[in-house]
Amino acid sequence: MSLGMVLLGVLAERPAHGYDLKRAHDDRFPSARRLAYGQVYATLARLERDALVELAETTRGAGPDRAVYAITDKGRAELLAWLDAVESPGPYPAEELVRKTITSLHLGADADGFLVHQRAAHLAAMRRLTLDRAEAPELGARLAIDHALAHLDADLRWLEETRDRVARETTGTGGRQVAERTGGDR
Repeated sequence: MSLGMVLLGVLAERPAHGYDLKRAHDDRFPSARRLAYGQVYATLARLERDALVELAETTRGAGPDRAVYAITDKGRAELLAWLDAVESPGPYPAEELVRKTITSLHLGADADGFLVHQRAAHLAAMRRLTLDRAEAPELGARLAIDHALAHLDADLRWLEETRDRVARETTGTGGRQVAERTGGDR
């Protein structure tokens, strides 16, 4: 996801300052990592440099001055082009989960133990997200959580299928650890 495009999407609704942009992002994508203010302001600086946003006004309050940004016509055109572009579907062959499992297998490490612990972590994350979804005030936030849940569910199925496959296709104690390899795949 392009953070710049998401911020442009917020600014397309109304001019805003960095605090509002951070809050809007975090509210819209509750399953994502919270943005740091520095990340928001660095992105705004790039958007301003590229003439996609402009400084609309500076407001004074009790604290430091706040810069209010607005989307430009060029920014609106870039945003609409981004929204119209189709995303490339997977595959995702080398996510960290897959890397750890395959590395464990090659080293003869406890791949089964890793898969069991990872499954428990996925289930816990799914329970938390399900609770968050029930409390999410807006449709967009619920949709973002649904997306995260679908990915976790797919990972969970992969974890379970992989655990079964490793048990079937490996030799060694307990049938769940891979024997040391001396040659290529058999």
